[in-house]
Amino acid sequence: MSWIDWVGMIPAIIFPVATLVQVVHLLRVKNATGVSALSWSAFAVGNLALYVYTEKYLEWQALLGLLGTAVLQVYLIALILYYQRQAVKVQI
Repeated sequence: MSWIDWVGMIPAIIFPVATLVQVVHLLRVKNATGVSALSWSAFAVGNLALYVYTEKYLEWQALLGLLGTAVLQVYLIALILYYQRQAVKVQI
């Protein structure tokens, strides 16, 4: 394994873990106040575009770090929108 492979493991681990932390937080508090769906959408699009751009479709670093993170981010966006709608219903 080359040093560049080791460097590629850093974002492959950090990106999905960081996104997962936000997902777990939203599931626990059931409130999306202060969490931007637009920002997370931009992150998801960026990760998908980078996955396509790198052309390393079967390498685990790209699958986990880029594609896996994008999937988590889409789930996070769905949670944000769901909890924002719930907050609107409570206010009405």
